[in-house]
Order: sequence, then C-alpha cells, then structure tokens
Amino acid sequence: MVDLFIDRVLLKNNKDQDELDTEREIIMRLQNRILMLFFASATCETCRQFAPTLSDFYKQLTDEFYVDRAAQLVLLYISLDQSEEEQEGFLKELPKRCLFLAYEDPYRRELEAMFNVEEVPTVLVLRPNCSILIPNAVDEILRLGTDCYHNWQEAAELIDRNFMNKEDFEEKSMRSFSDPVRRLKYKVEDEKKKKKKKKRKGWGGGG
Repeated sequence: MVDLFIDRVLLKNNKDQDELDTEREIIMRLQNRILMLFFASATCETCRQFAPTLSDFYKQLTDEFYVDRAAQLVLLYISLDQSEEEQEGFLKELPKRCLFLAYEDPYRRELEAMFNVEEVPTVLVLRPNCSILIPNAVDEILRLGTDCYHNWQEAAELIDRNFMNKEDFEEKSMRSFSDPVRRLKYKVEDEKKKKKKKKRKGWGGGG
C-alpha cells in the first residue's frame, strides 16, 4: 500500500489540512494497515447518504472515545467531484482523521482507472501489500457495521503493532520498506568486489 502513495502528498482532513509529504511520514501512516479508498462525489445522493455511516464506522474503530486501541485502518477519500468547492464541502461530512488527495492532483483519476471503479459510492478495501481485499465494501459496512473490520483483519493477516513498542515497530516498518533497496545495493557492491578480485588475479598472473 505504501508503494501506491510513497511519492504523493496526502492531506489530513483537519482544519489546517496538514500534509504528509515525506517518505517517512507516508510509511509510518500507511505501513501494516488496511486501507479504505472511498471513491465518491458530492453530487451523488447515495454518496451523501452513505457518508455519515462511513464516518461513524471509522470513528468507532479509530477514535479513542470509542476504543482503547485504534484499529489498523486508514480512510482515504478519493474525490470524483467536479470542483474543489464540491470536494471541500463533502470533506466536512468525513472524519477529521481521514486523509485525501488534493483536488488538483491527477492521481485521483489514475486510481479510479487503476482499480476499475465504475460506481459511486465505492469503498475499495486494500491489504497492506496493495492487493484487493474487498472491491466494494459499502453493502458490507451497511449490513455488518464494525464487525466487518475483524473479518478484514483476519483476511489481511495484519501484524498487531499493539504488541510491539513504538521503536521496534518503526524500525520494522522502515526496514521492510528499505530491505529490497538494501539487498540490491549489497548485490551491486558484491559484484564490484568480485570484478576487482578477478582483475588483481589476472594482473598478478601476467607478471
């Protein structure tokens, strides 16, 4: 999931619309979490009717007022609105903890095409590895409420970060993201060393 947004700017749905724009911020916010991509539009009546239900669903799972430990869940609004004013208006119906992409970011439409979103509202549920868990969870959320999260959690095989201290989890998160890069770096360095050894052997044998 991190790979989908590592080079993007995500905005918080708070008063200042704070940005998550560094690699570390994105990794720590999204790593080892189930991601709900909420595709919707303010002009869609069904979207407006569903928004309060989704908002309550998310709050009951992540707000300290309702739970001792927040669920490993992220809500990201993917606006299909026709104007920035429409998007801003619709964001008021969503939790302050949710994230969104700026209206001028073309990645909104790229995600719509990438996941073949054909109707709104759509709540696309992704595992931490970016694979699709539920193509559209709207009906499931309406039918089961917060109980459906526990089904997602089992299916996604999440690592329970609540049993790890903050430092260990951060180290694991950063390491899991950087491991492929580190392995590639070591492979290149190892190949360079081998080439140097061959050159030294060839030079010594010729003398």
